[in-house]
Amino acid sequence: MKHLYKIVLTVLAAACAYQANAQTITKDTLKLDSVLIKESRAKYLPEVVGQYLFSGKKTNIIYPEAGKANLAGNNARTLFAQTPGINVWEMDGAGLQINIGTRGTDMHRSIETNMRQNGYNTNSDVVGYPENHYNTPFQAIGEVQYVRGASALQFGSQFGGMVNFKIKQPDTTKAFGIESEQTTGSNRFFNSYNAIGGKVGKVSYYAYFDARSGNGWRPNAAFNYHAYYANIKYQFNEKGSLSFQFSRSDYVQQIAGGLTDAMFNANSRQSTRFRNFFMPAINIPAVIFNYNFTPNTRLEITTHALFGERSSVQYIAGSNVADTVNKTLNTYNPRQVDRDHYKSFTTEARLLTNYNIGSIRSTLTTGLRYADGSTHRQQKGVGTTGTNYDLSLTKDYGIDLDLNAINYAAFAENIFHLTDKLSFTPGVRFEGIKTTIKGVVNNRSTNVDYKRDRTFPLFGAGLQYQVSSTTQVYGNFSQAYRPYIYAAVTPADQLTIVDPNMKDSKGYNSDLGYRGKIGQAFTFDVNGFFVRYNNRAGTLTVQDAGGANHLYLTTVGNAEAKGVEAYTELSLIRGFNAQATSDLRIFNTLAYTHGRYVSGSINNSGTNASLVGHKIEGTPDWTNRTGLTYLNGHITSTVLFSYVGKQFSDANNTVFNVTGASGVVPAYKLVDLAFNYSFLKSYHVNFNINNLTNQKYFTRRINMYPGPGILPGDGISFNVGFGVKI
Repeated sequence: MKHLYKIVLTVLAAACAYQANAQTITKDTLKLDSVLIKESRAKYLPEVVGQYLFSGKKTNIIYPEAGKANLAGNNARTLFAQTPGINVWEMDGAGLQINIGTRGTDMHRSIETNMRQNGYNTNSDVVGYPENHYNTPFQAIGEVQYVRGASALQFGSQFGGMVNFKIKQPDTTKAFGIESEQTTGSNRFFNSYNAIGGKVGKVSYYAYFDARSGNGWRPNAAFNYHAYYANIKYQFNEKGSLSFQFSRSDYVQQIAGGLTDAMFNANSRQSTRFRNFFMPAINIPAVIFNYNFTPNTRLEITTHALFGERSSVQYIAGSNVADTVNKTLNTYNPRQVDRDHYKSFTTEARLLTNYNIGSIRSTLTTGLRYADGSTHRQQKGVGTTGTNYDLSLTKDYGIDLDLNAINYAAFAENIFHLTDKLSFTPGVRFEGIKTTIKGVVNNRSTNVDYKRDRTFPLFGAGLQYQVSSTTQVYGNFSQAYRPYIYAAVTPADQLTIVDPNMKDSKGYNSDLGYRGKIGQAFTFDVNGFFVRYNNRAGTLTVQDAGGANHLYLTTVGNAEAKGVEAYTELSLIRGFNAQATSDLRIFNTLAYTHGRYVSGSINNSGTNASLVGHKIEGTPDWTNRTGLTYLNGHITSTVLFSYVGKQFSDANNTVFNVTGASGVVPAYKLVDLAFNYSFLKSYHVNFNINNLTNQKYFTRRINMYPGPGILPGDGISFNVGFGVKI
């Protein structure tokens, strides 16, 4: 592995030379502009995709493209720039985690979003601990499908909706193809993405390897990341196929630590820790079976496993406590070691059929799901006094638990086409959960033996009306729930007190919108939404009898999020002249979210303080991203301006905490630039600048890993890449 980059570059250089020599100059009889053709693709999902129904739902399709987003750097705010309402928590500038939330949901590792790849879950433990430790390199993604809260009936429980990363498909006109891009940048950033694909007979294949490393913008923030993927698809006849897939992502990251407000204001680039490390490694094997019984009936069965771990070794204390040599011990203080080991197995079967009831055309999709997820959680182990990544223990774990959650579900949704223009889509889902927790807590002094079974019937419906051939009105209502997670009863940090009587969250999502195109010039999607979120889990700041601040994790009350999301795009050249060979497009994604608690209170120093009217934590009132994209046959370039409004980090709406772990997250404004130039049909160079104006900002405060305190956003940084696709 040490000399892998050199080998890749050597092979790439040889391939480039061969391709250049093999080219012959020919005169085109028909000139096509592939870049502009791509621009005509839909911005939302059609009524039916495979075995899935999306009629009446709020959906988005994202096509990751160099020159529009920083793909090599896995920069989420640029990838989701044309999706209104996405709030992105930036843990670092390395793109090692995808942290997104919307409509008042938690951003932390997309924990309230049903995260998928090629249709199957990548959350580490979907029911018990649904943080998304797995990380897909953006350069491997062919399409992102995003369904908002109404996704609960077909995909599961999360209020944040469903995100599905569809990995690129091979060029089936070739037996062998190669794609490679090498990128270098500031702070010793280097990314190497390499893929092969093709088709031989009935077998098609696509595989990639991605390696990313760097020192990070702050001191003590170095990282080393790898991702692997292989997909072999066997089309055994014209009706059926069988795909075998394997995915892995892993990285080791040094954690620079959080800051207090005073430290951030003095120097946002400083680091409070150098002995803290984090390492997740996730493996996902999958088998996907597709069979078309008739042109109107098709079946998909997906079976996948997830096994891996997340491990960390940290000196855990408030950000105002320096990690220095203990003069009594004459060494550094021992660090805390926390480890999770995940093992899960999931099967989902979906059957779709088209049929008629008299003159009414209908499409029915039904499905079954079974998932068995286990987590072996070991926390509060006493580690070494060393300075490197070392999970060795000098004293056993204070928490040692075996956690298991079995999830079974059945659902059905049906599109009834009442007229040529109007469709009605009712649906139902039944969810069951069996949770068991066994082990020891409180430094092994307390035995835990917990069992609980729950069931959740969910109902929903959608309407869609085709106003014209290019515009439609859509609306939906869908119930949702979120089971309380393991972290709610077994916190790893020493700063949080946990309420032992946590409850499952229940509620619903609704949308009403209008979307489509007007001519070739104007594309739009404007909708209003309402989310009711009962028994919301959250963090409060409380004081003990001595006046010291503590964070308290509890069911804080009921909340509502309502507002407007709007996407608009105007083609300034080609929209008014279809024969133009270039285009200039301006887009805007605007979201207003009025997220407030409508009930709930907390005991604060013996007094019950009401939460009514408090803002939902991590929920800015306004988010807005405006972009200007230039396109022609060779160049794609985008300037993106982002604005995210003020938000609070806890349900108390704490303004200031001396540790920096809670308080206001101020509004911030950022400018990003992406540029891509394609030449000689197979080659391209790209250039990206993040935070062009070098703004001083942060997106979130945190009381757990990798804090506690303020996590500063990266200042100005850049990368430049060279790629080939043969």
